[in-house]
This record gives sequence, structure tokens and C-alpha cells, in this order.
Amino acid sequence: MTEDLVERIGKLRRERNAVILAHNYQLAEVQDIADFTGDSLELSRKAAATEAEVIVFCGVHFMAETAKILSPKKTVLLPDEHAGCPMADMITVEQLREFKSQHPGLPVVAYVNTSAAVKAESDICCTSANAAQVVESLDADAVLFVPDKCLGAYVASKTKKRVILYPGYCPTHHRILAQDVLREKAAHPEALVLAHPECTMDVIALADHVHSTSGMLRFARESSATEFIICTEEGLLHRLQKENPQKRFYRASQLSLCPNMKKITLEKVLWSLEDMEHRVEIAPGTIEAARRAIDGMLAV
Repeated sequence: MTEDLVERIGKLRRERNAVILAHNYQLAEVQDIADFTGDSLELSRKAAATEAEVIVFCGVHFMAETAKILSPKKTVLLPDEHAGCPMADMITVEQLREFKSQHPGLPVVAYVNTSAAVKAESDICCTSANAAQVVESLDADAVLFVPDKCLGAYVASKTKKRVILYPGYCPTHHRILAQDVLREKAAHPEALVLAHPECTMDVIALADHVHSTSGMLRFARESSATEFIICTEEGLLHRLQKENPQKRFYRASQLSLCPNMKKITLEKVLWSLEDMEHRVEIAPGTIEAARRAIDGMLAV
């Protein structure tokens, strides 16, 4: 059955001139049929550089929107329209405007884990890998950081600037507790702890290294260590193990699963290509404003 699905997806991919993107947190079967696997912005940039006319984004809604922002003339499909991001949903344009009104004149740094509309209302975007660098680049002593208070707190620990935090967070990373990490460290004393900056600060304090998912992949590949405790969504372990079969990787928590990231299946990828659904559409003005915020980041 799986082989048949993969074959049918491959045939339609060629017929539609499509590129399939899979975020590092997707199901293993989806990662394995993707043309590119990676972080959300990294994937959107790779897709924009291809000749593909159709982008099938196996991720969540804000990621597909980012692909549309960077490739406005391409058709962008999200195989499950209900695959959203709770953290991105924690801030709307209206809430951002209210936040800005409480701190007039301060620049807004928006994590890429936000809607296109929120990006368009912000001054500059950032990723988990470059957030501190972006904040440092701004000509201001204080900045507003949305929506992730955990990433913002981590950035605040890396800069002398005042980082004013919006109270959003990632529920999946919040379920990884310090006691989980300590338990895994006791069970695997030789293992290095790698934490995503969306984790809480008490978890980050226990980490040997803090990285984005792409940073974790790179570190694991280049490190002489052979065991790692991974503090991020469990989907990353598939790629870590696949790329480093001689090394061992342990989940920091049994609860480190994002239900939204697991909504897309091979069947849904096939249906998406068959029906050319669900199309991601963004108003041209929003695309233009959001693109400015992304380009500002890329220029840093």
C-alpha cells in the first residue's frame, strides 16, 4: 500500500511540476518522500529557487504562507487545512497592534512562527537560529518580541538590549520539563543535551548546546559525541537517526509530540496533488509587507 502511494505521488509530482517540502517534525513516511526536509524558512527559500510551479508544504499553515510570500506566483498547497500552529494562533494583528500601542515607537521582531498578517505588521522577522543577531542589528535599546516568550527570554540572555516579551509559547516545547531532562541524563550520562530555544529556560539551563532543528542536525553530524538527548519535537529524531546511524538519540520527553505536525499523511499528500488543494492565498499587499520583514532579516 505504501509503495503504491509513493509511486502515485511521484507520478503526480512530475505531472504537476511540483516540489514536496517536509518540515523536520513531520511523520517519518512524509519526510522520506519529500524533495527537501528542513526548517520552515529554509524550505521556503529552497522551493523558491526551484523551477517547480507547485509547492506542496508538509508542515503547518504559517509555513505554507511563508512559502507563498517567497513564491507568490507559484501554487502553494497545504495537504491538511487544519494543520495549524497554536503558538502562531496566540497572536493576531489586532493583538499585535494593542501590544505596539502599549510600547509606542519600539521595533517589532516577529518570529517566523507567525501568520503572514502578523509578519506584515512587524518591522523584521527572525528564526530561532538568528533571533539574537536580528535583535542586535536594530538601532534601538529595546525591542518588542512576538510571539514566543521562551525564544525571547533566550534572546534576552544573549543581548544587553531590553527585550519586551509577548506571552506566547509552543505547547509542545512546554511539555518538555527539566525533570524529564534530568531523568534522561541519569539514564544516559554520556549523552549531550541539545535543546531548542523554544524550550523553557530551566530546560535550556540543563542543555549542553542550544540550536534550531537545522543546528541540531549539523551539530550531531559534526560532533565526536555518540549519544544525544533531544529537547524538541520528536519528529526530528527520525532524520537525526537516519543521517547518523552509528549514533544514538533519546527523546527528552514522551510528550514531545505536536499533533498538528502529524496531521499530514501520505494519503493527504496524494489527495492534495490530485485535487490541487488546499491552496494558500494571501492578499498582495500583505505579501509585500511581510516580504519586507523577511528581507530585512535576510539582509542582517
